[in-house]
Amino acid sequence: MIKFFCVLLFGLSISVSASINKEQLNKLNVGALLVKDMTSNQMLYAKEAFKELKPASLTKVMTALIAIEQGDLNRPVTITYEMIQVEPTIAGYKPGDVIRLRDLVTAAMVKSDNDAAKSIAIAVGGTEKRFVEMMNAKAKALGMKHTHFVNPCGFDNKEHYSTPSDLLKMTEYAIKNKYFNEISKKNQHTYFSLNNNKKFLAYTHNRLLSRYEYAVGVKTGYTSKAGACLIARAKKNGRDCLIVMMDSKEDRWKTAKQIFEQVFVSKSHKNG
Repeated sequence: MIKFFCVLLFGLSISVSASINKEQLNKLNVGALLVKDMTSNQMLYAKEAFKELKPASLTKVMTALIAIEQGDLNRPVTITYEMIQVEPTIAGYKPGDVIRLRDLVTAAMVKSDNDAAKSIAIAVGGTEKRFVEMMNAKAKALGMKHTHFVNPCGFDNKEHYSTPSDLLKMTEYAIKNKYFNEISKKNQHTYFSLNNNKKFLAYTHNRLLSRYEYAVGVKTGYTSKAGACLIARAKKNGRDCLIVMMDSKEDRWKTAKQIFEQVFVSKSHKNG
């Protein structure tokens, strides 16, 4: 009976293990790529997992996390001139606009608005410098040993870097937070300033959310130096998978969808 039970368990573990074409992934023109089956806690594919690269707006996952964990997302934030001294993408705030912190966090995640991210940093940290110190302290606490942040937006800087492995650690932590998951899968967000009822619209850059029905987040990123970056998550038939892609010359959305579908197809071992 015990032997039969062990054989049954082994058979079931095979039936849910992911199938992935590593040779095909090796041919992809990407700087780095990680694929992890969250259901089995198994790393399915890794390319340059520990290479220090520019994370672009993948940085905003950490920015959002710090803001969410400080615990007062309903607090009003009065926009200052300093908060809007950033490059596009922007929401278009003006000094004096009063925006709820939760809307800033959502705008930073959904549309990747840099004025939203910088406003979060100054509002939560007191200064941008102090907020960046909080980001780096959190990274250290999460075991992100090869990550260093110098801004909350993801602007290119030789001292602003991370690795796919570290970004995976960050994301695995982030997705334990219910509110983070709610905002990271949004296609759009409409909100208003509290003092003058000005309307703002945030539309996602994450095309995977509209092109792949099983996608549930997480964050896109791009600069000319970092290249196209993506942290993507999908769930299908009780399976959960995370992808970290950096410096991609491929179509991010098509590539991620193909990888997910490989992962979600179980091996041909079937019961009975």
